[in-house]
Amino acid sequence: MPAPDPSPANDPALLARARAGDQAAFGELMRAHYEAVFRTVFGILRNEHDARDVSQEVWVKVWRELPNFRGEAKFTTWVHPIAVRKSLDHLRKRRRWFDRFLPFASAGEDTPPEAVVVAEPSTDATARDEAEGGERRAQLHRALEALPPKHRAVLTLREVQGLSYEEIARATELPIGTVMSRLYHARRMLAQKLKASR
Repeated sequence: MPAPDPSPANDPALLARARAGDQAAFGELMRAHYEAVFRTVFGILRNEHDARDVSQEVWVKVWRELPNFRGEAKFTTWVHPIAVRKSLDHLRKRRRWFDRFLPFASAGEDTPPEAVVVAEPSTDATARDEAEGGERRAQLHRALEALPPKHRAVLTLREVQGLSYEEIARATELPIGTVMSRLYHARRMLAQKLKASR
């Protein structure tokens, strides 16, 4: 029988205190999950400055909605839809022509948090980027940026965050069949763009 995971990311007592309004507990929970949320947002937006801003909006939303989290799913599974919606809402507001790709409703405006400051993770490399060097990494970034947001979102959740099809379906509020179809098309478009850039 495996031992319980003692890390803050999986500490039910910490989560319970945060849900009860304990700001220190929320700060610890946020620090434990911040990098994963940031990488999800950055993977969709492909812009570090915007990703930092949107990540802060995500955590404001999490703080406000945390009392409603009942623990039926993992905390990370609950947070991912918030990060995805905030990211795509940001694209919608910044670039109106993305509206035709946007399958999610706007989550609305949030005010900045007063609470916790978290050290920002580096965006020099993602798990997949680390294997790439120099020009090849630049080609990959350009190809990702050229994908429609709806395809970039599912590709990021699968390839960067390693979510299962079921978790991606919950995060994006899409049927699993649609998730699989978008992943297939995203990978095919990405491969075509990389091939064309050689």
